[in-house]
Formats: sequence, structure tokens, C-alpha cells
Amino acid sequence: MRQILLFALMVATLFPLGEGLKCYTCVFPAISPIDCIKYPRTCPSGNRCLSSAAIGRKGGLQIVLYEKSCVLPSLCGLTGEKFAMGINFTFTNTCCDTDLCNSAPVWRQKSSAPCLALLSLIITGLITYF
Repeated sequence: MRQILLFALMVATLFPLGEGLKCYTCVFPAISPIDCIKYPRTCPSGNRCLSSAAIGRKGGLQIVLYEKSCVLPSLCGLTGEKFAMGINFTFTNTCCDTDLCNSAPVWRQKSSAPCLALLSLIITGLITYF
């Protein structure tokens, strides 16, 4: 019996313990989805990968902010509002559960996307400067 237990223990050491899910992360507010791709992280057990986009308007300007992280499943599929930079943003959370599955952009680019991205960078520069 002792030999069987010893053999089972040796076999068990051949198989690595499972690691947590790996997700890309960035902290709200990130203006470019590219900011999020640089920071992979191992999530706590039971978490899922989040991709969230928040859209806000100030005057005629539309601003899109991004967030990617590890979250509890209860935060998946939520929509709501966030307040940042003096603007109310409406956000949508989507989740996935395979390693680095939240790499895709949350917000699909349209023909005006390059202009909006440039404008967002200019606004960020102005906020940082002042």
C-alpha cells in the first residue's frame, strides 16, 4: 500500500499545478486600446477576463475610454455609468475565459476612428500639460 501511495505521489509531481487565467490589463481611463495590450496578468482563481468600453460626450466630442482586467463573473455583461474627467460615460462590460482572450478591441473602429483617437490623444496631452 505504501508503495502505491509513493508511486501516486511521484506521478502527481509530473503534472504541473494549474495556473490562473491570464488577462490583459489596463486601468480606466485608457484612451487607446493599445495601452491595454502591454500588461498581461495572472488572475485570481474564479476570475474572468474583462473588456470594457465607456463612451462619453462633451459638447460635440465623443470620447471612448477602455478598461481590461480580471473580474469576478458577477461584473460580466453589465452596463452602467462612470464619471471621469468631468464627463459621464456609459460603459459595457464583456468577459471571456481563455488566456489573453481580451486582446481584441472592445470598440470596432469606424472611418472616423483615427480622427477620434488623435483628438483623444491631444485632449490627454492638454490635460497633462495644464
